[in-house]
Amino acid sequence: MESIGIVAPQLMHFTEPLALQSGAALAGYDLMVETYGTLNAARSNAVLVCHALNASHHVAGVYAGEPKNVGWWDNMVGPGKPLDTNRFFVIGVNNLGSCFGSTGPMSLDPATGKPYGARFPVVTVEDWVNAQARLADAFGIERFAAVMGGSLGGMQALAWSLMYPDRIGHCIVVASTPKLSAQNIAFNEVARSAILSDPDFHGGDYYAHGVKPKRGLRVARMIGHITYLSDDDMATKFGRALRRPGGDGLDDDYHFSFDVEFEVESYLRYQGDKFADYFDANTYLLITRALDYFDPAKAFDGDLTAALAHSRAQYLIASFTTDWRFAPTRSRELVKALLDHKRRVTYAEIDAPHGHDAFLLDDARYHNVVRAYYERIAEEVRA
Repeated sequence: MESIGIVAPQLMHFTEPLALQSGAALAGYDLMVETYGTLNAARSNAVLVCHALNASHHVAGVYAGEPKNVGWWDNMVGPGKPLDTNRFFVIGVNNLGSCFGSTGPMSLDPATGKPYGARFPVVTVEDWVNAQARLADAFGIERFAAVMGGSLGGMQALAWSLMYPDRIGHCIVVASTPKLSAQNIAFNEVARSAILSDPDFHGGDYYAHGVKPKRGLRVARMIGHITYLSDDDMATKFGRALRRPGGDGLDDDYHFSFDVEFEVESYLRYQGDKFADYFDANTYLLITRALDYFDPAKAFDGDLTAALAHSRAQYLIASFTTDWRFAPTRSRELVKALLDHKRRVTYAEIDAPHGHDAFLLDDARYHNVVRAYYERIAEEVRA
């Protein structure tokens, strides 16, 4: 399968104020977008791909002069790939509050001429979906053939099917959940605490101080990354291998060294350092809060079946056996609630060793499920 090749992002500006669930509003805002494939004459072959916490609009392909900057779902989206850009017009969008070009905490607040920082309003999954609906309007797309996402992106796809039931044909939810467990919220809180306690955080206004709370971001990423991997996967990749074979962890004065000793420590520190270089701390705080608060059943006294009563889409729900962050149990809960309304649901539970990150990786069984599902959508679009 060939790569989609060189792609370029585009910045789209919206002047109509966007009312947010918090009661605040954004008077004007930008969304960074990438598109792949060609929108057909009937505008019926559009697919929206929603991103997870640390991803962006850059779903597939590479940028000119940056051959290593490959889209985060490049193995899924492109010519001949499961989401085939020879058949579908695919839109990747960076969410509000993120740090990859869309309006967020790093953007200038028009009221002050300074970065929003901690003053950027709270955003929710539902706010993102409303902004995405306006993006669809800008492309002249009345109805998406499908909305697809993994993890937090899957929450957005689910929200689309509830908020705009007439504007979505298929909802594809991968490695996701209808709401976070208390354990998940707890992990997010520990990660946020690492950022908030960093002396360089400065109450969220670190831009003015010319610093970045990298120490907190590193720890936040390390915590998060542990939850994305399974115990078996970590054992296979790292085991208890030492960086210095035969080492006993002691320094020259016979004290324990707290430098990197184990391979797994090296891996986590590398991931933390890399993340701290490119991600924004305020964005991390905002997006993890959006994760925490997403719960479409809340307005229905916790009854997920009632929350799904007005959905009309067809669904593909996929989970992975070793994903303990968003366990298959949560996907089955969603499937049951949809079947209670006799919705057409395809459910795949993939026996994969890679934990939550499996939704980003190459797995022939997983990709074949998605490919077959899009084959069906393509037939509908042609009809």
